[in-house]
Amino acid sequence: MLIIASHNGAIGIAGAMRALKQGGSAMDAVEIGIRAVEADPADHTVGYNGYPNILGELELDASIMDGRSLNSGAVALMRGFPYAISVAREVMERKLPHVLLAGAGAERFAREIGAEAWDEMLTEEIRGVWRKRLADSSGEGDVPLLSDDRPLLEWVKLATDPERVAGTVNFIAIDGRGDIASGVSTSGWAWKYPGRIGDSPIIGAGNYADNRYGACACTGMGEMAIRASTARSVVLYLQMGMSLAEAARQAMLDLRDLGGDYIGGMNLIALNRDGAHIGMSSDAGRTYIYQQAEMAEHVEVEREMVEIPARWAGK
Repeated sequence: MLIIASHNGAIGIAGAMRALKQGGSAMDAVEIGIRAVEADPADHTVGYNGYPNILGELELDASIMDGRSLNSGAVALMRGFPYAISVAREVMERKLPHVLLAGAGAERFAREIGAEAWDEMLTEEIRGVWRKRLADSSGEGDVPLLSDDRPLLEWVKLATDPERVAGTVNFIAIDGRGDIASGVSTSGWAWKYPGRIGDSPIIGAGNYADNRYGACACTGMGEMAIRASTARSVVLYLQMGMSLAEAARQAMLDLRDLGGDYIGGMNLIALNRDGAHIGMSSDAGRTYIYQQAEMAEHVEVEREMVEIPARWAGK
């Protein structure tokens, strides 16, 4: 039994491992681990109290994948329900003929299944950070009035912070039966354009698991992972016979070929069916965590760096 996670998964990995030791599935472990992060008000990149979009609204994305069946479920742009990973799992397990629900549809589904809803998803602290960002971007020291009838494109360009596009939580688990599951949850970019969807709820982009080969989950600039199908690429390279290190490195190198004005950081964690695991990042010093069943607690290890030259229009 094994769990690997992004470093911010530390708050949930003990509970996830406990579930595995008690006979729970890899899917259970992934959901339990991620829910702990989604409820943590100190993590401003996932779930409750995450950084909102440019209008000050919190929109959540999540996905989960079962490596045994290759079934998956996902939600995007969901408001008012903190445990996006649990709603994503229900999309799969309620046997809808769909993989991904978004916006009002995801929220309606969450209400129908009785998912836990919170009236307030942001603290005043984070609302204050949002207001300050808008005021600083206005150049006048005042918070501009942004509404549905005011163009937001230029405001998003001004306010979007390339240092705050990488926040997401990843969990990948192998249970006692050898089944693999992977999950991803995020509140997305800080100050994003309303309706923006990154790689986290996109199966194949930010999340992929297959018992036969392994699994991968991503954090970073999701638009890049969408364009390169990064998570699926790692698993496909494993299927082609590459080692885990070769597969993860090649998926990172693929991102160097992307054109465009917005190229930022990318991170991934991955494992193969034998339980070997690895982390990669385009930034030096990034880490991930792992825990095996015989370990009393998790260990934090450094990711291998694969440089991706950054380009950020207007910065």
